[in-house]
Amino acid sequence: MSAQIRRERNDYYEILERTQKGTLDITDWLLWFLACLGRALLERRQRLLLNRLLDDRFEGKMTKCFQDTASRDIRDLIEYAILVKDSVGGRSTIYSLKLDGRSDHGASGQPSHP
Repeated sequence: MSAQIRRERNDYYEILERTQKGTLDITDWLLWFLACLGRALLERRQRLLLNRLLDDRFEGKMTKCFQDTASRDIRDLIEYAILVKDSVGGRSTIYSLKLDGRSDHGASGQPSHP
């Protein structure tokens, strides 16, 4: 997390200063911090996948990595309640962004494991 904050230090100091000089409402700072945490937790490949899905330009193979690595990245995104595996059958597996805002995480905030 500290490495990510260092990468975003200008934004960090800006939001921190705004929070300290304002009404002391920390909502904006918390939102920034959680977004920064998400960027720190996700691998570069996972962020690339999500950006392509959000831009509606994902066409299948997207990164030069081993199949096991891609499968692990996708599994992590499902466990983080970011992706869902669609229930359409056939040879190909289709994944979509989870847009309903519900999380499969328990009270601990950790992904639930079957």
